[in-house]
Amino acid sequence: MVIKNATYLKSSALISQCPEHHLPEYAFIGRSNVGKSSLINMLAGNKKLAKTSATPGKTLLINHFEMKAVTGTNGSAAGKPCTWYLVDLPGYGFAKRSKTERTKLENMIAGYVLQREQLTNLFVLIDCRHEPQQVDLEFMQWLGESNIPFSIVFTKADKLGKQALAKSIDAYLARLAQDWEPLPPHFITSAETRQGREELLDYIETINSEITSA
Repeated sequence: MVIKNATYLKSSALISQCPEHHLPEYAFIGRSNVGKSSLINMLAGNKKLAKTSATPGKTLLINHFEMKAVTGTNGSAAGKPCTWYLVDLPGYGFAKRSKTERTKLENMIAGYVLQREQLTNLFVLIDCRHEPQQVDLEFMQWLGESNIPFSIVFTKADKLGKQALAKSIDAYLARLAQDWEPLPPHFITSAETRQGREELLDYIETINSEITSA
């Protein structure tokens, strides 16, 4: 899939305010400072699409972006135009917020994840440098119990050497294997080197194709 145009559409505080359409939505979520905005910009091929910040926890709304693309790896005439939506969700587990703010964000996230019919797949972002965190494991467990389709995206792969990266990913997957059979799909990415971009876009294209042919 080749992204031809990516545009900001709307920010919503409630699911009832989200755009009305019948196209697939792919949402991205993770703990604060996991590199979500940088990954979204890398996928879109637009460094200014999602606002990045050195301060964690800046995404406070449900942000919709319209993605216009052409199927195939080179966007040739043989490819077909397609449109889907990328959704940037607020991060979770940001302890510095007040209890009231955290509850508001948790309700916003739960409302979107559980009620948004257009949600096709949720990408859960994990910083590849860290050991499995309880907040992430519990969030994924909740997704599984709620029958929400999700995939794991390991971010910041450029921050580790090749051997250290492989060791870290293997250890994380081994921990997941204690609770999951089979394991959720996973991707290894870097916003800096664009690693994993084609794999993620191909994955989205495959799901879109399955929806179209269903």
